[in-house]
Amino acid sequence: MKVLACDGIHEDGLAMFRDAGWTIEISDPIKDPAKLSAALEGVDALLVRSATQVTAEAIEGAKQLKVIGRAGAGVDTIDVDAATARGIAVMNAPDGNTLAAAEHAISLLFSLARHVPKADAGMKAGQWPKAGLTGFELEGKKLGVIGLGRIGSTVARKAQGIGMEVAAFDPFLPPAAAAKGSVPLKTLDDLLAWADIVTLHIPRTKDTTNLISEARMRQMKKGAYLINAARGGLVDEDALRVVLDEGHLAGAALDTFATEPLQADSPLRAHPKLILTPHLGASTSEAQQAVSTILARQIIDFAATGAVAGCVNLPPLTAEAAREVGPWMPLMSALGRLAVRLVQAPTRLEITYAGRTDALDTRPLTRLLVAALLGTSSGRVTPVNALQEAAARGLTVAETVGGDGDGFDRLLKVRVIGENAAGVVRTREIEATLHRGPRVVRLDGVEIEFDPLAHVLLMRNEDRPGMIGRVGTLLGEAGVNIINFALGAAGDGQARAAITIDKPLGDAQIATIKAAPGILSLQQV
Repeated sequence: MKVLACDGIHEDGLAMFRDAGWTIEISDPIKDPAKLSAALEGVDALLVRSATQVTAEAIEGAKQLKVIGRAGAGVDTIDVDAATARGIAVMNAPDGNTLAAAEHAISLLFSLARHVPKADAGMKAGQWPKAGLTGFELEGKKLGVIGLGRIGSTVARKAQGIGMEVAAFDPFLPPAAAAKGSVPLKTLDDLLAWADIVTLHIPRTKDTTNLISEARMRQMKKGAYLINAARGGLVDEDALRVVLDEGHLAGAALDTFATEPLQADSPLRAHPKLILTPHLGASTSEAQQAVSTILARQIIDFAATGAVAGCVNLPPLTAEAAREVGPWMPLMSALGRLAVRLVQAPTRLEITYAGRTDALDTRPLTRLLVAALLGTSSGRVTPVNALQEAAARGLTVAETVGGDGDGFDRLLKVRVIGENAAGVVRTREIEATLHRGPRVVRLDGVEIEFDPLAHVLLMRNEDRPGMIGRVGTLLGEAGVNIINFALGAAGDGQARAAITIDKPLGDAQIATIKAAPGILSLQQV
């Protein structure tokens, strides 16, 4: 496995990949999509921070890329939709830099309150700039926190610790959370009108871009302050200069910008009411070490066991849960391939997990089966984009958990429905279990057992004496050894058989057997 690490990923995380036997290639930030695309040739995992932009163009031809890891929280520099469409997992490490980002926001809060940057610059210029730098005390002031996630909650807690009155706006928290938490929730309009200082701690999305517009800044108190140490683009920077120039806002502190690095000639640089830092929120040695090792462990576990943590486009799956579903994964892939051989143009797939299913996380299993079913068509299908691809191709996927396991601890039932070119609707049913190894136990209601991971011939024949011997003779003449021959009567004058063989048959050999008297159909799976 190969990793491309851009943007200065901490060595501790890279060492974990090396210890796991991965090859590491280290690169400076790659901002040209064409160059990044070329660099991704043969790469399994891409690691970035905030400098490298991972666009749809950059990953379009990355045939081997399985995962993109963001050493930090925000993934707005990664085209997650494009990655999902390509079947590429996108992971981040939101917990690793929580403290660093929160502390930087608090440091900007103190810097605004006491004019620290101006005082420092004046002293170093040989001045004694005491006049005009009268600050204000934070105790008793009202802090409005927009976004009460990990970082926002930490900022709120620390601000309360210095005696500030704190309230928050977070559209993703239910109203009941206001009563349970120590931070009261307000509407955005109410929060802006109430706060002396507003601090942002939300991701940048289509909905949050320029969330703090000129109109919203004018909703804030005259003389209030604004801090953005979250993501660039949350604040309308042109409008911010206007309200600062007019004196409606007394000051602002920005650690992130709509365009990074900030242009050398940006008018923000010279504004006397602005404190600017170059995206330092996560720039502590502790945070960089933490996010790199968290991300490395997530990616290594994902590749080795299927565990999914910190993934923004897959359901979470702990390492413990991955161990539980791990034995099922080869079976799911095999059943997906079998299902599409039975019904080549499926329109509906019904999956039932019966028996004892309380500890089984079925989400990754369903995705794996669907990916295997669709993967024989065209395009790249993985568990990441399997359900999206199913919807795009008109395949309805229905999942049921629970019900009678029919004597098995866990029984998996797969029903696949489709329509052939002649307009005839076909329905096939497969029942499988892991009891005594992965095996199908019924096919279309007929009890025949076989290993779907092996080379198998599925046969429908007339239910009369001599059929087993006839088929055995034909396979022997073809130089093929029979590993197992499972036969079951269908009750309609026909029988079904699953013949496990030691090697696959060629088309001519299959045609010879199909032509034998009494054999109605023969399919190699």
